Amino acid sequence: MADLPTAPDWDQLFMTAAAQEGFFTTQQATDAGYSAQLLVHHLKKGSFERVRRGIYRIKHYVPAEHEELVVPWLWSEQQGVLSHETALALHDLSDVLPHHVHLTLPSAWRKRRFRVPANVVLHHADVPPNDRAWIGAVPTTGPARTLNDCAIAGTSPEVLRQAAQQALRRGIVTRAELGAVEQALAPFGGIAA
Repeated sequence: MADLPTAPDWDQLFMTAAAQEGFFTTQQATDAGYSAQLLVHHLKKGSFERVRRGIYRIKHYVPAEHEELVVPWLWSEQQGVLSHETALALHDLSDVLPHHVHLTLPSAWRKRRFRVPANVVLHHADVPPNDRAWIGAVPTTGPARTLNDCAIAGTSPEVLRQAAQQALRRGIVTRAELGAVEQALAPFGGIAA
């Protein structure tokens, strides 16, 4: 077990939070030497804001473009990967505006019981490193995995076709990588329709 700092290390906490759009977890604060009492002190003082249980934000940290996606990822103990329609939007594929945050958790988490944050839709699958990409401070499924996940989940044919065509046109996927998309769109004229 690593030795914990004997005094709070603001620089360590700030660097952790800066990599996560100003957010940090209770565990990350503890790792930087902040006790529960010191967290409460900073909350009362107004230096930190409690976003949800176990997740905080540095009060005056500059807002980022996709900061609302960091909280569900931190909630997942940094094990989740943004996926499905959320990943489509992050990859700028199609005109989809997801109503929910789609988060894929490891398959082993299927048996866990927990309170899912509002507006988060969970999926369970093991996403290998080669099927992941980072966009800003959050991990997401890569373009091919995203498109195939959407096809399997039943994303509308219009959105799926538009996203697949954009990805192919931009050269970020190959047609050979889109087996589930091809199958889902076959009854609707295929990808090229």
